[in-house]
Amino acid sequence: MKVLVTGASGFLGSTVATALVAAGHRVRTLQRGPSKVAGVKDVLGSLLDPEAVSCAVAGMDGVVHLAAKVSLAGPAAEFDAVNVEGTRALLTAATAAKVSRFVYVSSPSVAHSGDSIMGDDAGPADPVHARGNYARTKAEAELLALAADSAEFQVVAIRPHLVWGPGDTQLVERIVERARGRRLPLLGHGAALIDTTYIDNAVGALTAALENIDRVHGAAYVVTNGEPRPVAELLAGICRAAGVQPPTWRVPAGLARGAGSLIEQLWQSTGGKDEPPMTRFLAEQLSTAHWFDQRRTRRDLDWHPSVSLDEGLARLAASYGAA
Repeated sequence: MKVLVTGASGFLGSTVATALVAAGHRVRTLQRGPSKVAGVKDVLGSLLDPEAVSCAVAGMDGVVHLAAKVSLAGPAAEFDAVNVEGTRALLTAATAAKVSRFVYVSSPSVAHSGDSIMGDDAGPADPVHARGNYARTKAEAELLALAADSAEFQVVAIRPHLVWGPGDTQLVERIVERARGRRLPLLGHGAALIDTTYIDNAVGALTAALENIDRVHGAAYVVTNGEPRPVAELLAGICRAAGVQPPTWRVPAGLARGAGSLIEQLWQSTGGKDEPPMTRFLAEQLSTAHWFDQRRTRRDLDWHPSVSLDEGLARLAASYGAA
């Protein structure tokens, strides 16, 4: 197939583009800067640039849409512009170009209202109750994408949960940096069960969705390793792989949530550009269970994880040892 990948300069996007090239597809990318992925043709531009978007989708059979504003803080208007209006523009252009397959890369946070998730399937995206501007706008964009689904323009939403692996600067690097600086506490008892997704497994699920979209379009799927572990164990595994001391000091979960709300307000009022040390959403993620039933995902996508959590941690450790 001829496939457009948006956001291919990011960790997951670049790995997806690389995998598609390796599978024999002809890949084009769209992002602001060079993707640095061998074998692809880059179109440089923004989702908000109609000319760049039209150029990117022209002649494509499929789209894997990963580009998004991903942050714990920032002006709401920026999230709306990139995540909602950018997705709307891409859907419009792809439909006009007669693209037939569209994989929207979403997030489980689109259906998370702050309570524990224990063995649930993919619930409906809910912008009203989503926590924070990222989750809210990803939920709005997912609803837009699925509403565009038809027999001629097939759309599926895939929600990979906490993707990590060697080279990850979002989850792994932040955990390691905070642990090294003794700024990574355990919230509450640290026993909340959390599932994650090793990078190879996330890529495998996205490519399976693209290839099998004729039988899964119109639906949303959460993707994980299917191996929930206590959050303290997960953090310790990542820290040990990187050669840093795992967190041992604790903060009451309720206190962390309240502090996160105050820090968010302070960050907004002072125009903080970097990531705040804590937000209410982050505190909830670190202190409540969130793991998902994977039976429908694996059956419908005809996909299973290829790398276990322990093997992923071993690969992460090897990457730090080689650095």
